[in-house]
Amino acid sequence: MNWQSLREQFNDTWAFFDHAAVAPLPRAAVEAMRAYIDDMAVNGVTVFQRWYDRIQEVRALTGRLLNADPLDVAFVPNTSAGISAVAEGFPWLAGDNIVTAAEEYPANQYPWMNLRDRGVEVRVVPSRGSRLMIDDLIAAVDSRTRLLSISAVEFASGYRNDLAAIGEVCRSRGIFFFVDAIQSLGVFPFDVQDLPIDALAADGHKWLLGPEGAGIFYLRREWVERLRVTTVGWNSVVGAHDFGTIDFKLKPHVGRWEGGTANIVGITGLGASMKLLVDLGIADVGERIISLTDHLVDGAASYGWTVFSSRTPMERSGIVSLFKDGVSPYAVKKTCQERGIVVNVRGGRLRVSPHAYNTIEEIDRLLDVLK
Repeated sequence: MNWQSLREQFNDTWAFFDHAAVAPLPRAAVEAMRAYIDDMAVNGVTVFQRWYDRIQEVRALTGRLLNADPLDVAFVPNTSAGISAVAEGFPWLAGDNIVTAAEEYPANQYPWMNLRDRGVEVRVVPSRGSRLMIDDLIAAVDSRTRLLSISAVEFASGYRNDLAAIGEVCRSRGIFFFVDAIQSLGVFPFDVQDLPIDALAADGHKWLLGPEGAGIFYLRREWVERLRVTTVGWNSVVGAHDFGTIDFKLKPHVGRWEGGTANIVGITGLGASMKLLVDLGIADVGERIISLTDHLVDGAASYGWTVFSSRTPMERSGIVSLFKDGVSPYAVKKTCQERGIVVNVRGGRLRVSPHAYNTIEEIDRLLDVLK
């Protein structure tokens, strides 16, 4: 992978290792969004078709990212919106239950908790150390489990869940399988034709290097008619652009969830960032990230830091969680920022999340602080 070409998209203000939070924008995304803003400032609605076509190009690119039919991809403002679309639209019955992980990010907990007044129980499964065991998830499932929701990669520990194995269990038991993919897309290949996933959501502002407020929602086509659309708008119907005709025929795909006017500037920026990664090759991007985190892990361990994250192949990710007895991770974060290094704290531990454009030299700067 020519990772240097990606490096040239970013400035050198920071050694930035917080892509699991909000990533800096590459120049390609900034230029794409600026082109839209400049065009609209002069031309307004006269250039609508040009930018509408651009959204469809980004949709097709997202289809490539997921190996999905582009018509099975909708744009949403954030991960929470995609999760809530399923949570509020699912045909629940009182007494049903949902299984998820105790350490999930709040976006993948609160929408399910909001169903409690409809008689839906939320069952949370704790991790064992850094690992979320599939056997523990299965043990929480019973005959009234209708849905299992999990992150592809856990945000605090960096643990990478076995989506194929979990999905097979769900499919064999008729359980809807939802994935919060925000900590995985842009790092690891994701094939919805191969993985038994019913739906996923992910904002683009982390590993996909896009702006905040532009995310994706995938829904397997067989579920389109089984979920109720809770936010219907002018763009939900087949003849959306025939404003003079009222004909309530919902689109026969996930596009019916795109009820109103799209965040064109955000989607445009997301598309530019996504194209950089897809053109480089997501598998190669992931290999580069793993090599950087391996270097970090080896160095941190040699300086007495405990690596909380699993580093077992197929369990490791771009997130490395570290701690050291007697050392405040918040103090380390502050010192890092003073030295031009961006890291974060999650779960009471230092969280480091480099991307493919970062360098070994930048990792060594961080290791100097840890030392």
